[in-house]
Amino acid sequence: MTTAENLLSAAPVLRAVARRQGRAATAVAKGAAPAYALWWTGVVAAVAWAALGLLTALWPNKPVGFSEWAYTAEFAWFAGLVAASLLVLGFTASDTAKVRTAGPWLIALALGLAVWEVVTAKLGSLPPPFFAPPQSLAEVFISDWRRLLDSVAHSLQLLGLGIGIGAAVGFLVGVCIGWSRRANYWVHPILRVLGPLPTTALLPISFYFFPSSWSTAIFLIALGTAFPVAILSASGVASVNKNFYDVARTMGASPWFLVLRVAIPAALPQVFVGLFMGLGHAFATLVVAEMLGVKAGLGWYLTWAQGWAAYPNMYAALLVMALLFSGLISLLFVLRDRVLSWQKGMLKW
Repeated sequence: MTTAENLLSAAPVLRAVARRQGRAATAVAKGAAPAYALWWTGVVAAVAWAALGLLTALWPNKPVGFSEWAYTAEFAWFAGLVAASLLVLGFTASDTAKVRTAGPWLIALALGLAVWEVVTAKLGSLPPPFFAPPQSLAEVFISDWRRLLDSVAHSLQLLGLGIGIGAAVGFLVGVCIGWSRRANYWVHPILRVLGPLPTTALLPISFYFFPSSWSTAIFLIALGTAFPVAILSASGVASVNKNFYDVARTMGASPWFLVLRVAIPAALPQVFVGLFMGLGHAFATLVVAEMLGVKAGLGWYLTWAQGWAAYPNMYAALLVMALLFSGLISLLFVLRDRVLSWQKGMLKW
């Protein structure tokens, strides 16, 4: 058989091998994990959570007066359920693709909870009632979820109104300052003087001018949000490349077109930076305002729990507050990515 005949007879086999190699290369290029690949980090995380469950269930709690930490067994079962879920995910590569990056954090969370459990419920190194074990938070969420949910609803309502008003006013003021020299001359010095003042320092004056603590809280949250939004919006509008305006004018663009279609879109990245900064001010102002007069909300719940020495409730409220604020910031990131999708290649952060 000649060389040409050998190549012709081997052609189907070579094509099959090439197709298989092409599929493997495509899977690698897409970042797909091979089937049934063991996720070792997930397995280690499962072991850590299983150890947490065994530690909680088998090591007796240190007595606290005449009472006992409730929901200890339930917390142990919860840790075991998490361990079993992670073990299943560890042997299912296709299901673990989205949680692989969270593997080290899952291990750290289990170890942190274990240390927390040991120094509170098992050894009592941190004295009760000022410090409580993880299962005490579960007791709060189960027994007092209605009050917590009501506090979250009131805080979100305050935040929504305050941030919405502050962001709208700050954006309009910032655009005016960045576009108009006359507005910049009169308004910018006022922002430089009053803007750096902590909004909480204006509480006594605000209570005098506003009829209720609710309206005072909305005003202070809006004020804390408006200042960074105004400053950064003005900076964004003022820093727009002048060539953009020249090109638009040569095509017959009106001043309103220059503001709405050139200046504002180009300044939007700076506007979102101001919104992120404003959120931080709004969160701090919200807690203080609710502590000093508002009759509902997470800040009020913290004050109520501290007054009754219900420290587990206080820690539960702090956890809810952290998750809520983190979630709002994540939503703002999603909104920024959607609004600025046309500038995706230009964003640096």
